[in-house]
Amino acid sequence: MNERILRILIESFWQILLPGLTMTIPLTILSFTFGLILALLAALVQVAEIRVLKPIARFYIWVIRGTPLLVQLFVIFYGLPSLGIILDAFPSAVIVFSVNTGAYAAETIRAAMESVPRGQLEAGYCAGLTYAQTMRRIILPQAMRTAFAPLSNSLISLVKDTSLAANITILEMFMASQRIAARTYEPFALYCEVGLIYLLFCTVLTALQRRLEKKMPQY
Repeated sequence: MNERILRILIESFWQILLPGLTMTIPLTILSFTFGLILALLAALVQVAEIRVLKPIARFYIWVIRGTPLLVQLFVIFYGLPSLGIILDAFPSAVIVFSVNTGAYAAETIRAAMESVPRGQLEAGYCAGLTYAQTMRRIILPQAMRTAFAPLSNSLISLVKDTSLAANITILEMFMASQRIAARTYEPFALYCEVGLIYLLFCTVLTALQRRLEKKMPQY
């Protein structure tokens, strides 16, 4: 590595990391939080066999899981204005990533809930609990422990997927590296650098996941 490239990488590190701290991380946290709420609702609707809502939940999961995330971003940000609905880039990204995460996480949570023995639900009824109380106090705590690892993987994937937000003009880490590469003509080194920063973020999340998994049985 020559001196020029090394200097570019050192100078660009903070220029890439800063959008990661101010844009990538907030985008990930907001999208994952809203996505979990959607996922939990969709999973509960399916497990509870609510006739009116279950087909809607299944249709939502089918459509989102069956279409590319990039297409969903383009539909919301570039497509909706033709219908008179104009959204800024950041809210558009939050909506799309939340809806996408929710569809995948819903199946994870549903499977985890169905893995809890049916007798647990009946035991809750015998103890005088309502369906909602049984789900909240007995089924969901056990299900979420089972779903924790898959949901953690979804979070790590979401961190990487936020790089697609560059396609709708959001200045996150990947777009920052693209701009620097266009100015310095060193795309290989800069794209490797942004890849390492993503790897750093995901490594921290993986370490946190393993730590929480070890503590999970205590609760």
